[in-house]
Amino acid sequence: MKIVRLFTGNDQKSHFEEIELKFGGNQPMLTTDARAATSAVFRCAPAGLVIDRHPAPRRQFLVTLSGAWEIEASNAVKRVFKTGDVMLADDTTGEGHISRVLGNEPHVFMTVPLAD
Repeated sequence: MKIVRLFTGNDQKSHFEEIELKFGGNQPMLTTDARAATSAVFRCAPAGLVIDRHPAPRRQFLVTLSGAWEIEASNAVKRVFKTGDVMLADDTTGEGHISRVLGNEPHVFMTVPLAD
């Protein structure tokens, strides 16, 4: 399963990369390796919300449940995340990124802060 990782490069700018979460284990239910998490929080960002440049507050998975949002890395590359998309926010230092809720619907998502 491919997900998008947003990370801070050596230039202190945020960048995107695709990473692969591999499934393994016994049939019929394959799983990825477990990652220790501290909590899970559901959030609802209103339509039209724009959050100016900021780093991620912690390493965390963000899972879009409904709506859509756009993340703009500090190198000006933009990615749109829709229902079912997963992002690993790992740009906890540096210039950070801009977050925008797209369309007329709120963006409902789950954050899963990682323990590591």
